[in-house]
Amino acid sequence: MDRPNFVADERHGSLPAVLLALTFASGLIDAISIISLGHVFVANMTGNIVFVGFAISGVPGFSLRNSLFALAGFVVGAMLGGRMLERWGGSRPVLLRNAVLVESVLIAACLVISIFVHLREDGPVAATVVVAIAAVAMGIQNVSARRMGVPDLTTTLLTMTLISFVADRAMFAKSALRRIAIIATMLAGAIVGAVLVLQLSTRAGFVALLVVLVAVTVALTVIARHEQPWHA
Repeated sequence: MDRPNFVADERHGSLPAVLLALTFASGLIDAISIISLGHVFVANMTGNIVFVGFAISGVPGFSLRNSLFALAGFVVGAMLGGRMLERWGGSRPVLLRNAVLVESVLIAACLVISIFVHLREDGPVAATVVVAIAAVAMGIQNVSARRMGVPDLTTTLLTMTLISFVADRAMFAKSALRRIAIIATMLAGAIVGAVLVLQLSTRAGFVALLVVLVAVTVALTVIARHEQPWHA
């Protein structure tokens, strides 16, 4: 079985490692949103569509407002990501760095709100605002991650990764370790996010998320400094 090289891939350089970090961040932010923001996803829009159905059907604990704001925020983020792609799409590290930088600013805004309002208990309106802002951030991340073109590393969607893992026998030996790493990274992000929110606070979850995003931004700044053939 070939071992994947996440930091010096022949076609993608160190982008796989960076996208793994963003996959961890996606698990973390969805843990925060599910636990603290009213049973809503901000990274996984497929789940949100289902949650809209639950809310319309009157299932307790699901907010139609939050789910719709998440969907709207994600669409806005995807549109902004498209504009960023038009401007910086010629260099993958530059595009991803700028996208994560904007994402960091948006998550920092979520953190500031969470400092002044206890989102889990008495901040329904504030929680909706945070949902929308975080969804914009994740929409931007999705568009930029898609442009990276690294197999299986979309940073938010694991359905096709799971299908490929069990069904694509021809590529199993070559890709199994990479796909295991992706699934494990998302799982780790969800676990860390849930533990931070439940044992400490929502603020702690946002702080951890912001640390990851800032670290990714710094790493991409270094990566983009010297042009490489795989940057395009």
